[in-house]
Amino acid sequence: MNQFFLEQGISNELQEFRHVIEFALKKNSTIQLNSLNITATGSLRIYHIIDGKFEWIIGDQHHILYPDDLVLILPGQNFGGANGVMDVGTVCWLHLEVEKPDEAQKNLIGKWSMLGNNERVTIAKLLFLNNTSVLSKVKEAGPLFQELRHELSSQQIGYKTRVNQLIDELFILIARKLTHQDNSYRDFPQTFLKLETRLRQNLAHHWTVEEMAGLVGLGTTSFTEKVKNYTGFSPLNYLITIRISEAIKLLKQQELSVTDIALDTGFYSSQHFSTTFKKLTGYTPSEFRKRNSSNN
Repeated sequence: MNQFFLEQGISNELQEFRHVIEFALKKNSTIQLNSLNITATGSLRIYHIIDGKFEWIIGDQHHILYPDDLVLILPGQNFGGANGVMDVGTVCWLHLEVEKPDEAQKNLIGKWSMLGNNERVTIAKLLFLNNTSVLSKVKEAGPLFQELRHELSSQQIGYKTRVNQLIDELFILIARKLTHQDNSYRDFPQTFLKLETRLRQNLAHHWTVEEMAGLVGLGTTSFTEKVKNYTGFSPLNYLITIRISEAIKLLKQQELSVTDIALDTGFYSSQHFSTTFKKLTGYTPSEFRKRNSSNN
């Protein structure tokens, strides 16, 4: 699916759907400064991770997101990148205007929906009461987003009905996943979460694929396939995203030199660090630090 961005009041495709604030797909190939600062919104946001690895703050919790994760941002929740940036990867999102929540029913889904009133109330309550921001490996969401894009762009007979049906289907999918998913467990293997913790604890080490595979008890071939499947990256590129993520945090500490940060995060030299950092962010570490400082 090619990139697109539809916005209410600007995009003709949304004229008939006043409840749709934004519908977009973005492929982000570089980390951009201040591209996803933490803010609160009055809309209901649904994000589907297509590829890449994202670190987001939702409410007051830090989440690491992988392909096919479905993310729910409720009205009033804080949301943004863990470092104030949009990570490298591809994500699709739908922002919906919601009804003012009734304290007794919390009926957020508007009258545009073809769901029965009781169903709308039940789904809204599930969204609030489950306190679940991330649903893991919801592959079924991908085709719904694709079909929604197709209907909005083609505008064939019956598309107005079909668009709202697809949004209803997305809510039904979310509600069913909420009732079946164990909130204490995510489908992404816990061994890989532990792997990332181990890597972050010693990023200065020049990890090899064999060493990383050994940490989770897998052969290199199986490990490489699993990392590619879950993150969309090769093991070494996956490691680089972790190194850059940590470097962005350290660059906010003005007392640390760029050379020290480079070595502490596992780069062979400050030049290697600068080249890699600029490739992923568009800035050298020094430029990034200066821009971040001026924006604060």
